[in-house]
Amino acid sequence: MASFTIAAATALLFCLLAADGCCAKNSNKTHHAPPSPGTSPPAPVSSANATDADTGGWLDARATWYGAPTGAGPDDNGGACGFKNVNLPPFSAMTSCGNEPLFKDGKGCGSCYQIRCVAQNHPACSGVPETVIITDMNYFPVSRYHFDLSGTAFGAMALPGRNDQLRHAGIIDMQFKRVPCLYPGLTVTFHVEDGSNPYYIAILVEYEDGDGDAVQVDIMDSRDGMTSTGEWVPMKESWGSIWRVDTPRAMQGPFSLRITNESGKTLVADKVIPADWKPNAIYRSVIQFN
Repeated sequence: MASFTIAAATALLFCLLAADGCCAKNSNKTHHAPPSPGTSPPAPVSSANATDADTGGWLDARATWYGAPTGAGPDDNGGACGFKNVNLPPFSAMTSCGNEPLFKDGKGCGSCYQIRCVAQNHPACSGVPETVIITDMNYFPVSRYHFDLSGTAFGAMALPGRNDQLRHAGIIDMQFKRVPCLYPGLTVTFHVEDGSNPYYIAILVEYEDGDGDAVQVDIMDSRDGMTSTGEWVPMKESWGSIWRVDTPRAMQGPFSLRITNESGKTLVADKVIPADWKPNAIYRSVIQFN
């Protein structure tokens, strides 16, 4: 196993001693940490937001874990992507913080990866791939690709009955690859965030099959509470997977939303948010990426 640089070892020690691992507690916006000396930025591939982590083959990484041993990571079961209740299905605590090549300044939120560790990495490793979802930002990376996993996800890479033994390692070498997200029975869902009003609307987008992410969201309102204006207004990424629009004129529902994923596929949820919409409400569409 390659030795750590002093800087990487220091960052690792900080991660393992901190109560919240390498991810920030109760994150409500993204922050950025410089890479450790000796690391290099990932090479770009076909997409402006893609990295060689998206090419489909197994790549090397390091994994740590944080939070409760059988928990979902953050104390509030949230994270820097804005997702809520990641301890519950469909996330089911199989979550991870990703460093910048995985988090992608928030546009990697919702991406799915298979992870595995083998016996040469640690004797408790099963070698069986498990799927995790990026739900948070890793602020103190110790390698080019660093998954700071929930305790549940880290332990899932172990042989039966040896979950705690693997977690006691604290950090392991492992492999990962990008895989399509699958949310059987679920459609793309929109959560209107607290504080939203006719002049400021913030929307969390989640449960996208396929790429699992949204790289652009556009909104269309209505003229009279019924007829769409026909004009798409680009929303801005607020933080994580939350998109917002600020407008000098009051916007009127129902609202249609257009979502573009990293592969460039686009879906339109027509009038998915009704005229009598409310903040902190969930609106489920009838569309899904195939």
